[in-house]
Amino acid sequence: MPTLFEKIIAGDIPADIVYEDAWCVAFRDINPQAPTHVLVVPRRPVVNVAQAADDDQALLGHVMIAARNVARQLGVAETGYRLVVNNGAGAGQTVFHLHVHLLAGRSLTWPPG
Repeated sequence: MPTLFEKIIAGDIPADIVYEDAWCVAFRDINPQAPTHVLVVPRRPVVNVAQAADDDQALLGHVMIAARNVARQLGVAETGYRLVVNNGAGAGQTVFHLHVHLLAGRSLTWPPG
């Protein structure tokens, strides 16, 4: 069964898409945890980092560069942003399709709560 993100990528579920290219799609989170909260998702489903294959290296790198591009596009690159990848249910992953959270626009403490 397709994940929520696969349905968004296919256009079956609407999303506020802020960036897309041949490898990934970035859209605003529907439950934002910061004024800027975007998810950067590879088009090809990879469950998470732990389940990525060695030949997914180019895809994973591309997703990170796309997150950088989104930060620049949204005007948060200079003020700072956080990139988060949850890996597995115990780490807070709820959609099992790899994605990078880009969070910005408020003070982000460490460690996160």
